[in-house]
Formats: sequence, structure tokens, C-alpha cells
Amino acid sequence: MQQYEFDIDPACPKQRLDVFLAEAVDDLTRSYIQKLIETGKVTVNGAPAKAHYKLKEGDHVDVEVPDPEPLEVNPEAIPLNIVYEDDCLVVIDKPAGMVVHPAPGHSGGTLVNALLHHCKDLAGIGGVERPGIVHRLDKDTSGLIVAAKTDTCMQSLTRQFKERDIQKVYLAFAKGTFESKTGVIDSPIGRHKIHRKKMSTRASAGREAETRYEVIQQLEGFTYVRLFPKTGRTHQLRVHLASIGHPILGDGLYGGTLGPGLPRISRQALHAHRLELTHPITGQVFKWESPIPSDMQALLSGYQNSEND
Repeated sequence: MQQYEFDIDPACPKQRLDVFLAEAVDDLTRSYIQKLIETGKVTVNGAPAKAHYKLKEGDHVDVEVPDPEPLEVNPEAIPLNIVYEDDCLVVIDKPAGMVVHPAPGHSGGTLVNALLHHCKDLAGIGGVERPGIVHRLDKDTSGLIVAAKTDTCMQSLTRQFKERDIQKVYLAFAKGTFESKTGVIDSPIGRHKIHRKKMSTRASAGREAETRYEVIQQLEGFTYVRLFPKTGRTHQLRVHLASIGHPILGDGLYGGTLGPGLPRISRQALHAHRLELTHPITGQVFKWESPIPSDMQALLSGYQNSEND
């Protein structure tokens, strides 16, 4: 069970209880929070409250989130592009379109299902629903992801991610022309106030987030960029680029839908290109790279060729 406590300061009064909690607690939807409120798992000043309760300065809010009921996760013989593997960890080059871990309504066809088939003894490492998973990529983001095969490896990789010792580099196509060849986006990220599937840099309860970028090539209507996330917030790169007016091409959720004259791509043009970490057992520093995927390469080649005509 997870527990949260909040003391309401002058910036929060008159906000609905369910709205406040949806912004303040990552990964909990407003509908789920309403269920917690209905079942007495949320109290204000020690007493049950309604979802529409308007918070006042000085209120104390307690939240209890029960442990989720385990999903039935079955091994599936799904092909994996394995970049590296040993007795401790496995690095996969994930294709766009593959979900990383099961969730209600999406229990099959995921990376976890594939890993359970490939690694026979993986079950239970790091939790039933997410065995071995220490970080994630969005469904339509391609590229490198590492999974742990033992508890010792899981603990080490989790610590490395928490302490920001693991280095990740992404490649992306972003709309528009960047004024500067390099830059840093340092904007907290939290749940969007209205659109619950979105994250935002304008949330009242945002968490620290930082992304550095480098322009690789400027093309007609869009820019090829290299991204260096310092933190690992949900949708961080997508939200940060959108916040400076350069959403990722193909990213309909954050304004990257393609306009007149822009190239066509069926998903967000974002690829986890490089992964660097310290091996939990040997202490050796490993670096892996995944080449730009075919759909992004085709788009890039088409524009590069047209510039040379």
C-alpha cells in the first residue's frame, strides 16, 4: 500500500479534492482517485470527504492507495531484437508500436510477455506486472530498453536510474526551426489540469525535469535533434519540446500532427538511440547504440535527397 499526505497551502484553496490529487499524484487517474474517495481511502482533516470538496488553506489530506491486484501475465513467443544479454540483464531494441508492460485492457503482446517467454526465470523480479522492467518507453517510441534478470541487478539498475548515473540519448524530428543550435529545457512536469492522458509544464504540482538538446540538421519545416534527458518524467521529451513550440513530428497528443508540406510518419518520431550504464556485477561501463529506425531514416533520406537535387 502507498500512502500520501498533503498540507494545503495558499496556492491550492478552492480547488476540487479529486482535481488536486490527480495533479499531485503521478500515475493515478482522476476516475481512480474518485473511487478511492468513494471507498474512504481519502480523508481531509481525518474525516472522509467528497470528490467535489473545495480545499481550504490549512487542510490536511491523507491518501491510501491499495496494492494493485496482480494481473495474469502470460509468456508469449514474440520475437525480440536483443542487442546484449548475460545472466544479469538484457538490452532490447524495442520497435515502435510495442507496449512495454501489461495494463488492464492490454494484457498481451507486450515486451513483458515476450521477456517472460525468453527469460524463463524472470517472473517476480521487480513485481508481477512489470518483471525486470526498470524504465520504460512509450508505445510509439522506438529504441533501447534494459531489463533486469535478477533481484541484485534490478536493485542496482533502479539505483543507477534514481541517481541519474545511466545516460540516455534520443533522436527526434521536431516541428519548426530552432533559434539556437543547443539549449536546455528546465521546466517541471506534472499531470495536465484538464486532459488526464497528458502531462504539462504548467501543472501546479510539477516535478523537476530537465532536457538538453542539440540540433543535428535543419530541414524544411522540421529539425533533426539529439536529446539528452537528465530526468525521466512521463512523456518528458515530448512535453518539453512541445513547451518550446517544437512538438515531435507525428505526436498528436502534444501538437505534432503533420501540417501542409511536412513529411508523413505514423507515430511520434522519437528514438532511444544510446544507452550507457555500469554493469551491476562486473562494474564495466557498457554503451549500446541503436541506429535510426527505417521509418525515420526514410523520412530523413527523402528530405536530404530533395535538398541535393
